[in-house]
Amino acid sequence: MEAFENFLINVSDLVWGAPLLILLVGTGIYLTFRLGLIQFRFTGYSLKLAFSRNQDKHSKGDISHFQSLMTAMAGTVGTGNIVGVATAVVLGGPGAIFWMWLSAIFGMATKYAEAVLAVKYRVQDADGQMSGGPMYYLERGLKQKWLGILFALFGAIAAFGIGNMVQSNAVSGVVADTFSIPTWITGIALTIFTALVILGGIKSIGKVTAFIVPFMAAFYLIAGLFVMILNFELVPQAFATIFSLAFGNEAIAGGVIGAIIRYGVARGVFSNEAGLGSAPIAAAAAKTDLPGRQGLVSMTQVLIDTLIICSITGVTIVMSGLYEVGNLTGGALTSASFGYFLGDMGNLVVTIGLIFFAASTIIGWSYYGEKCFQYLVGNKKLNTFYRLLFVVAIMVGSVASLDVVWLFSDVMNGLMAFPNLIGLLGLSGVVAYETKRIKEKIKEEKAEEKRKIA
Repeated sequence: MEAFENFLINVSDLVWGAPLLILLVGTGIYLTFRLGLIQFRFTGYSLKLAFSRNQDKHSKGDISHFQSLMTAMAGTVGTGNIVGVATAVVLGGPGAIFWMWLSAIFGMATKYAEAVLAVKYRVQDADGQMSGGPMYYLERGLKQKWLGILFALFGAIAAFGIGNMVQSNAVSGVVADTFSIPTWITGIALTIFTALVILGGIKSIGKVTAFIVPFMAAFYLIAGLFVMILNFELVPQAFATIFSLAFGNEAIAGGVIGAIIRYGVARGVFSNEAGLGSAPIAAAAAKTDLPGRQGLVSMTQVLIDTLIICSITGVTIVMSGLYEVGNLTGGALTSASFGYFLGDMGNLVVTIGLIFFAASTIIGWSYYGEKCFQYLVGNKKLNTFYRLLFVVAIMVGSVASLDVVWLFSDVMNGLMAFPNLIGLLGLSGVVAYETKRIKEKIKEEKAEEKRKIA
């Protein structure tokens, strides 16, 4: 087992090495300029569209723009926002946060393109429900079904690890540490809750995530802003530290600039999953008239996930200065940093945040894994079997030691990105065409609004 674990560590380092990170960021940069700086020009419109009550209810699809966004956010806003950011700061220093931000900015264009292609090439089954994502645009758009099969295989496996057992293990562990509740009790409660949600399918998932995700994000955001307001004098200093260590003379002289960039980009991608191909599976279920409209909604996920929620974690850690202690890492560092300013309440904030973040990730990834599984077996009737197996895995994850599971799923998660990025680059012309269509549509809508006002 030890030999197998060492093998997985080597494979994980290889998969998540410089080539993949360069490809991920490079794709985002390429799409940013190919699509006319889409994330800079339409962010305001995207947020308005995502949270608007007056959404398209008559187009094909299973859930609203907002529910689709919340389902995708449920899958990405997880332990990475609390544990991943802290790990980046420990391994790469505060400067890693800057590179996390930068990768997220370009990742917004990647996320936009993924959603556009997901809606463009989605299919409708006999029951009228939508299925889409990288496996479908690789097959129907790029005409490379074998790449679609590879993506679906990696996704269906990764869902049990990074989207299930790793998350349930984190929840049961933090609950045991904070409230002294046995892991098996937490496991049962989490298993029952998840089963009630996911056995109802995407409409049930959409409704639950539309309630949970805004609440948990607001809770964590308010707590972080409270810390910053009470210690306002430390905020400018924290940002100065982040920027100076991102590419300052000290970092270059110390020869650690490569590590800073690597861990910043890697943890940013781990948090928002831009380029991995998971979120477009949820985007494909949205009710929308044009692929570009859902693309605009989906790209706000990266903004909220990384540029807002992850920033709360990162800035709080830098403000506390506890990353320099050396014996704290991961969730313990984040908890200690909030506790530095809020006392015992800080630990409670991180505990509650981690519970909600991890639980929502399980719900979101259950849908991703199921759709990948459905694509592979070609029989929707077997979906119930996958859901039951997924629910059982939650209980296993709550009470088991998961070092090997984490490594294996991390490898599968990274492997998902390669076929997906090939599809994004190969179909970038289609994305550009759909972007032109949505821009013209927005222009027409604005002109119509002006006429009504006049």
